Amino acid sequence: MRRTYTEPGLDCIADAPDRERVRLRGTLRTVTLRPRGGVPALEGELYDGTGAVTIVWLGRRQIRGIVPGVSMLVEGRIGRHGHDTQRIIFNPRYELMP
Repeated sequence: MRRTYTEPGLDCIADAPDRERVRLRGTLRTVTLRPRGGVPALEGELYDGTGAVTIVWLGRRQIRGIVPGVSMLVEGRIGRHGHDTQRIIFNPRYELMP
């Protein structure tokens, strides 16, 4: 899986730096609706064989094509959230992959 999602111009999730723009490619392992601060939020866990990062689209209950098992490319900044220092990207640009 790591070889599938590693190519020039892409970052590995495990090596991707925090607070810098990254381009990641992986598979969504889970997709859930989890409100944040009273606002709907669609959450997914993106996995690339090296690690996982949580992807969150605020204000969304669903997005066509965003389902478990889909391969996708995302761009955004990784931040840390909560006491467990969960790595997270809010409202990334994304592209569904065939």
